[in-house]
Amino acid sequence: MASPKLQVTGIVAVLLCVSHLAAQGRDTANDAGGTSLHAEVHADSEKIRAHVRFLASDLLQGRGIGQRGGDIAAEYIATQFALYGLKPAGEDGTYFQDVPLVEVKTLGETAFTFVTTNLEAVTLKNLDDFVTSNESQTEAAYIDAPIVFVGYGINAPEYEWDDYKGIDLKGKVALVIVNEPTSDNPKFFKGRALTYYGTWSYKFVETARRGAVATLIVHRTDLAGYGWEVVRNSWGKERSYLKTDTTPKLQAASWIQFGAAKKVVEKAGLDLDQLFERAQSKDFAPVELPVRLQAHVASRVRPFASRNVLAVLPSYGAMSREAVLYTAHYDHLGIDPDMEGENIYNGAVDATGCGTLLEVARIWSQAPPAPRAVLFAAVTAEAQGLLGSEYLAKHSPVPPGKISLDLNYEALAPIGDPDEVEVTGAERTTFYSTLGELAKAFGLAIRPEAHPEAGHYYRSDHFSLARVGIPSFSIAQGLKFKGHDEAWGEAQEQEYVEHRYRRPTDKYRAEMDFAGYAKMAMFGYEVGAEAASWPKLIGWLPGDEYEAERKRSQFPDLKPQEAKKIRPRKK
Repeated sequence: MASPKLQVTGIVAVLLCVSHLAAQGRDTANDAGGTSLHAEVHADSEKIRAHVRFLASDLLQGRGIGQRGGDIAAEYIATQFALYGLKPAGEDGTYFQDVPLVEVKTLGETAFTFVTTNLEAVTLKNLDDFVTSNESQTEAAYIDAPIVFVGYGINAPEYEWDDYKGIDLKGKVALVIVNEPTSDNPKFFKGRALTYYGTWSYKFVETARRGAVATLIVHRTDLAGYGWEVVRNSWGKERSYLKTDTTPKLQAASWIQFGAAKKVVEKAGLDLDQLFERAQSKDFAPVELPVRLQAHVASRVRPFASRNVLAVLPSYGAMSREAVLYTAHYDHLGIDPDMEGENIYNGAVDATGCGTLLEVARIWSQAPPAPRAVLFAAVTAEAQGLLGSEYLAKHSPVPPGKISLDLNYEALAPIGDPDEVEVTGAERTTFYSTLGELAKAFGLAIRPEAHPEAGHYYRSDHFSLARVGIPSFSIAQGLKFKGHDEAWGEAQEQEYVEHRYRRPTDKYRAEMDFAGYAKMAMFGYEVGAEAASWPKLIGWLPGDEYEAERKRSQFPDLKPQEAKKIRPRKK
């Protein structure tokens, strides 16, 4: 075995070699959209390709957090920031911000048995029928508790919707439906768009807050927007949690297959489809099932630290204490030693956001200085529930009230030159009209979110920044690409979701078409440059769900408003 010194030397050599390869990428200044509207700076799609090729290589073993590959990825990103001449913005004069985490791996002896009042039992199979994780970060949890069906598990006073109707969940198991009530009315759960209330994270947080010991989210592919394999790959391995999080936690945060849930409910003499229909009404009331969950959740618990990678391009003007922020995550699902055959989750498409972030950082390093500072954050633990960005939001080197805008890059499709850009969430900010003008200058039509029902806004790292008040959104392509119609783009997206999303099959391939990445990077630079030059900080539009938090972040003495109480409905 090589000595630690030789191993480190080898890693540094790899980083320098890859940096050299990235620098040798062909000049794409003539690519459509690859040239700045103002400054003499250019974006290079091949440099982004080089970053993705390295980050998605087997050497990095899927960039798992707390794994060697994830640490190499962080070092690589910091090396790029240093080569660009950006200043460290992390802890102790470094590019790194430690994120304290606890890894919880659910072990094979974990068992779920459902027992009715007449002692009929249904035992489910881990991974095939259910997945679970002990959020309380203990090695063993024993549960013997009654089950309450609480519909969607939503309490939304602004929509006069309450699935709980005063029921006490303390010490009980909540059975909830994935997603939220269907709607075509934009004033009721935002119509087709999925709100935060429909996300799994909200359901776990809300039921834990109400005292539940376990929560079972009923999975249906049509409602979730992804199949059971995605759930199993995300939840059937290790899950990580912020070590410093003291909010109430579930002993069994779980998903259950629709067929398995239907079987359990039938044992109680009820029909899950009928319960689902009842849950569509505001008049729905919780149903206590004559069934108990008897569970043993066995876990291996390991504290560790992962790292956000932070760099800054300082400003020295009157607005130098304010900033524009760029974010992207670098982590993925790592390697699964228990899986036979291909067991590395390379996450090639997943790495494109970070690759684009690095190119935007390089562009900024060659551009004229801006009135505001420009902060870059490659965050960790996105795949574990946006944990790295959540930690950054709570421990930002620039206070949230001083950050004008967060521009996030997620997975970008390597399928050509886009005619459209999606900036979902930007329409809720005071910056949207300016954004439209910039998109037009790039020959890009702003496309409304292609699949609002999927709730992508609440599943990407910009959401963590929005929750602390920062106007935030992601930059992504739409569905129309040059030479292709919308149906073609939809088919490409569907193929990715069904066959490669969060699967070991998401590998880098030489035929990936990065032609449009220069445009996406350059567009992001121009948007950030405009935001960095605005005379005042960007805000949320009046009445937006994050407007109040924005004001509190800028005026800390403001007190939170009390939630509006639901008035009893007239009979």
